[in-house]
Amino acid sequence: MSRRGVLAVMTKYETFHLLPGDDVPNNPDLPVIVVRGAFRPPGDAAKRLAANGWTGLWTWSVFDRHHFHPNAHEVLAVAKGAADLRLGGASGRDVAVGAGDALILPAGTGHCLLEGRDSFEVVGAYPPGQQDYETLWGGDLLNGVSERIARVPLPGTDPITGAADTLPTAWRA
Repeated sequence: MSRRGVLAVMTKYETFHLLPGDDVPNNPDLPVIVVRGAFRPPGDAAKRLAANGWTGLWTWSVFDRHHFHPNAHEVLAVAKGAADLRLGGASGRDVAVGAGDALILPAGTGHCLLEGRDSFEVVGAYPPGQQDYETLWGGDLLNGVSERIARVPLPGTDPITGAADTLPTAWRA
């Protein structure tokens, strides 16, 4: 099944690859997935992520400096407010998100808050076994990081639908 067919069950989505940056590695193989209206109502995000097997849940904002996780994939579900984020490091791509939207970030993807509005808050979560994630800051020594990113296992389930064949299949396509 094509990536579009697999993701058709999601409301509105966008996928894109990010090239390695000078300050963050990004993921050379897996795309970022932005899902519009993933959680309705937005306040249900934490409950649904947990029910779908994603772990290490936290609720807060996003750091306002570039960072990435070399040992974990991450979902960021916007619980309230809106924000402009930069994905991919200093020369990356700006993405506007609002309550109910979700970002599925493959390991190594740089992300940073540019501006939050209306009490912006996200729920973050990780696939089972990846909740003890490491945070590296943009500009940290990147030697050996690409190899670590490549070894991060794919999630067994989609954080939004809970299905075993949507996100994992999309990332294998």
